[in-house]
Amino acid sequence: MHGPPPSRSASRAACAALLVSLAAPFVATPASAAATRASGCPREMARVGDSCVDRWEASLVEMLYGGGEIPWSPYAPPNGHRVRAVSRAGVVPQGHISYREAKSACRNAGKRLCAPREWESACKGAAQTKFPYGDDYVAGMCVDTNRTTPNVTLYPASKAFSYDGLNDPRLNQVPNTLEKTGSAAACTNELGVYDMVGNLHEWAADARFHGGYYLDVKTNGLGCEYVTGTHAGHYYDYSIGFRCCADANALGADGADADDAEPGPLDDDDLLSRAVALHVDLRALSSRLAALWTNPPAPTPVR
Repeated sequence: MHGPPPSRSASRAACAALLVSLAAPFVATPASAAATRASGCPREMARVGDSCVDRWEASLVEMLYGGGEIPWSPYAPPNGHRVRAVSRAGVVPQGHISYREAKSACRNAGKRLCAPREWESACKGAAQTKFPYGDDYVAGMCVDTNRTTPNVTLYPASKAFSYDGLNDPRLNQVPNTLEKTGSAAACTNELGVYDMVGNLHEWAADARFHGGYYLDVKTNGLGCEYVTGTHAGHYYDYSIGFRCCADANALGADGADADDAEPGPLDDDDLLSRAVALHVDLRALSSRLAALWTNPPAPTPVR
């Protein structure tokens, strides 16, 4: 048997308490601001030497030219869109991103891609071990053990490594593939940076990706020393993500003040990305128009 409904004031108080609890990890408090001043890094970043390194693999928000932001799908390439990198626990990290787009997303957050030495130092921690948790590989410590190969699951062998086979938005949604940031609680070190080995490859400022991903953390070096450099800066697929770095004391408790940011001048990478995206959009539009010309829809009867 149910009791009487709660009063409106009680409902509002309960909602307010829930909102405060949900927002707590993302709201600057006097304590978090003090910690930021002490470390020289925003709360979503770890102090590593003279640098700040994002604690979690990046996700994205799209920055609207009229103001405001909206979430960007981690399963879609952001080509030609103005996006900002976000470092946050418990979210699906961004795959399908090129070096150029990752570089731009970090810049829009007031940060930059990590230099290889910064990235590796953060991954290895003070002990400078090959994996975040030690020198010897341990199965299951990171998101890198007995995972499903999604392109082979969804496509026949002849198409598994085609563009579609490597960029289908369903790939990282196949069970037992990509995990949310920080899900592997043991895949860290005393610095509190997560998933630097496994989960997603990560672009660094050398235009190479580091750390391996959920299917491989050994082929091109072990763990923190894993480096793949055989792809161009415009390349992307389901396995590639990134995280950002910044100089210590360069950012406040909340990082870059993105709400007040205005679209800045476009550099060569931005212009190329937008040109590529426009070319792809025009080709898709041309194909749709050709299909409509060949098979026009039946006219709607007038009543």
